[in-house]
Amino acid sequence: MDERLKDLLRVAREHYQRRDYDRAEPALREALALHGELADVHDMLGVILHDRGDLLGARFHFANAARINPDYTEALMNLAVTHADLGDYEAAREVYRRIQSEHTGTTSDPFVRGKIANMHADLSQAYLDAGSPRDAIAELRRAVDLCPRFPDLQARLGTLYRDQGNHALAREHYTAAIEANPRYAPAHVLLGLTMLALGSADQAVACFRSALAVEPDNKSAKMYLRLVEAQRNARAAKQTSRSREGARTPT
Repeated sequence: MDERLKDLLRVAREHYQRRDYDRAEPALREALALHGELADVHDMLGVILHDRGDLLGARFHFANAARINPDYTEALMNLAVTHADLGDYEAAREVYRRIQSEHTGTTSDPFVRGKIANMHADLSQAYLDAGSPRDAIAELRRAVDLCPRFPDLQARLGTLYRDQGNHALAREHYTAAIEANPRYAPAHVLLGLTMLALGSADQAVACFRSALAVEPDNKSAKMYLRLVEAQRNARAAKQTSRSREGARTPT
């Protein structure tokens, strides 16, 4: 590597790390003009263009980075995200599969596994926004398979199942979220709502109270608890009134 290229890369990386992209970009482009097969330079340019909203340009550079270095996990993940941002969900899914299947040890790294899981979750949301709940569930299941101890992913999957009318699977995933983190109040609330839908008011109340035990100011738990208890009190009052009327009826 000649001295000019070394100086350009040093300057570019310094500006890039400070997120001074306007100064980093010219140096990166000049470095590519001198030596076009620099995977990390393509990846940095891709990040800069993605940050500016130039998704096609970003995809071009991420794809080049992945072509030059097929084991460049960060570039592959950036490429997958950009495909999804462009609405090319099948291409994004293919890159996710490539990350998981072609790179020895990639998914054994908890940090990388978490990033991939969150990408599946993002793709799931994109499918949901596009009106494809079945594909959304499939992507979120992939996320949960990678990181079953992420309570937010378990809860999101539970909600997708609940919205499809599958309360049994919803309960399963909300319970998994609570097992992963008993202090994750949203899962207690969501499980409570599911138990209500399943006709188990007592269990629902217990769930709402559990949510308040870990998060005393949880407004949703307070509201649902008041509603359930108000309905209970109304039924009890009605039953008492009927009993009194029956007692007053002449024999």
